[in-house]
Amino acid sequence: MSEVTPPNLRIAISSSALFDLSAADQVFREEGLAAYGEYQRAREKETLSPGPAFPLARKLLDLNAQEGIGVEVVLLSRNSADTGLRVFNSIQAHELPIIRAAFTGGGAPYRYMLPFQCQLFLSTNPIDVTDALDHGVAAATVLVSRKPSNPDGPVKFAFDGDAVLFSDEAEQVYQREGLAVFAETEQKAADQPLTPGPFKPFLDQLNAIQSRFGEAACPIRTALVTARSSPSHERVIKTLRSWGVRVDESLFLGGRDKTQFLRAYGADIFFDDQAEHCHLASREVVAGHVNHGVMN
Repeated sequence: MSEVTPPNLRIAISSSALFDLSAADQVFREEGLAAYGEYQRAREKETLSPGPAFPLARKLLDLNAQEGIGVEVVLLSRNSADTGLRVFNSIQAHELPIIRAAFTGGGAPYRYMLPFQCQLFLSTNPIDVTDALDHGVAAATVLVSRKPSNPDGPVKFAFDGDAVLFSDEAEQVYQREGLAVFAETEQKAADQPLTPGPFKPFLDQLNAIQSRFGEAACPIRTALVTARSSPSHERVIKTLRSWGVRVDESLFLGGRDKTQFLRAYGADIFFDDQAEHCHLASREVVAGHVNHGVMN
């Protein structure tokens, strides 16, 4: 069957990010593949509980009720179709409109992201995330949030700047030569746009959707949440301007902990290249670690 209205946002999510598979994974680690298969088949009709990316998936899929937006979530799983049947049964039990999937039987999922035309991949497996990033797909390792997300209102994405929206070229200077040299270098290069990072194409796609709505009515919002401060802010602003992209909110925190700012913004997910920042943020919001750049 062919799709009548192609989605303008397609996101791939692993089964362990969509559902809580921690008990099954423990069986796999401790007893092996055969025991894991028996465990899953014996519980085929037991509905899995939501995983870390479930609230975002639900909220994104709910956007399909609005004219002008087409969102698809594709399931990518290292399960076989046999052991993955429980996952599809759980999708139906939770009434998620997810109809496409690739069960790779232990193979690398990244191979199917480009054929599916996915713009984002969320997983709990850092190796799979790195594979996706290496093949040009925005991807992040999802951490469980300790706080429930808000099911209402617009879908709110928050992005770190360096090594996420932008390349890690400036971060390399900071790590190699320190804050003073970093600030001086960025001030001198204020008119030179930063090289795009792995999440720039995803931000472009969000912007394309946002352009169909007025700011007040838009069901998607974006925020830049960066440790940068003045004077290094100028290059960031001019880079975004040169790209012709819109970021609804920009927070230049000068090294402050981002957690409470993300809570105040109401992020549904926050992407950062530093694992420590992600773990801190996950106290309040869902965080996605982008395994990219000099800090990884």
